[in-house]
Amino acid sequence: MTTQTHDTTTRTDHNIWAGIAYDDAISARTWLQALGFEGGVLVAEDDGTVRHSEMVWPEGGRVMVHSRGKEDDAFTTPRGAASVYVVVDDPDAVWARAQELEVRVVRPLEDTDYGSRGFSIADPEGNRWSFGTYAGE
Repeated sequence: MTTQTHDTTTRTDHNIWAGIAYDDAISARTWLQALGFEGGVLVAEDDGTVRHSEMVWPEGGRVMVHSRGKEDDAFTTPRGAASVYVVVDDPDAVWARAQELEVRVVRPLEDTDYGSRGFSIADPEGNRWSFGTYAGE
């Protein structure tokens, strides 16, 4: 195995926003709110099509959620193709909220050999969401 590190002393951190397309973006937003995301911007049509939305993670970062099949599908991901990692201070609390949603567990809550505590689940459309304490070096 090869491990590579980079000098980050001169680098400025910026957030990276994942963008995920859903068949039912409104339901996806509700699901994400149940996990702890906060509702942000929502641009929706009268028919329920979400043109653009942002969900805010209270500890930092965002995810963009929109409807699949928009006229401009340049940013549409295939159903279930996304995988997102969210850094959390208290993965046990997020795990408890996930259990209330009866999610499909991909990796149960556990401590890892690299010092993180976390888990992975699938949302109702099959996208993978991982929550853990590992925030990088």
